[in-house]
Amino acid sequence: MVREFAVGKVISSVVPISRFNRGEAGHIFDEVREEGCKLVVKNNAPACVLITPEKFNEMIELLEDLFLLNIAEERMSRDNGKRWTFDEVLAEDGLTTSDIDAMEDVEIE
Repeated sequence: MVREFAVGKVISSVVPISRFNRGEAGHIFDEVREEGCKLVVKNNAPACVLITPEKFNEMIELLEDLFLLNIAEERMSRDNGKRWTFDEVLAEDGLTTSDIDAMEDVEIE
């Protein structure tokens, strides 16, 4: 998903560190909740990015999906498209079906 950023949106997301020094942290966090993120600058240089926990989780899920996609594409491209059995995939990671059976059940959302 590609998003375009308007210059005004980028400028409004910049927060000077001096606002924290003036005790405005609570207000800044409210702005982050409303807008999704803020770029904190110190001495006119980016110092950190503030994001909501929901945005953070969304980003982590996207990274995990990209990681899994990379593994899948790598496996599909090697050995001239050979189909892999479940046991072969497990063996590549040093696991067996017994290892999987011994693992605690996990609910996937």
